Amino acid sequence: VQLVESGGGSAQAGGSLVLSCAPSGSIADAYCVGWFRQIPGNEREGVASIAQDGRATYADSLEGRFTISKDNAKDTLYLQMNSLKIEGTAMYYCAATSGMTYLQALAVMRGSPVEYQYWGQGTQVTVS
Repeated sequence: VQLVESGGGSAQAGGSLVLSCAPSGSIADAYCVGWFRQIPGNEREGVASIAQDGRATYADSLEGRFTISKDNAKDTLYLQMNSLKIEGTAMYYCAATSGMTYLQALAVMRGSPVEYQYWGQGTQVTVS
């Protein structure tokens, strides 16, 4: 599975952006899919994910500002980011993995080591 992110760019604090992730193959219900972000010098951290059973998980720090969704018909994953903060400036990555349960996906969002099989190249989000 190859993943290609798009939609990154610059935004003002308080603004919104939508990230998209298109895989080369189908990710309908066979994979847990998620968004991660990384600031240079920091570890990659979980942002949001959708487990194979369809349940979404989010990093606590987001305070409800981001929404992850998946369009199975288009095989596309989205991340709606609202009320952007300057500290949200990072490279955002789309990822997919098989065999991950909802609780495992939740644990990753809570800081457990990230063990996703497939990764995109990332898209830069800059908030000023």
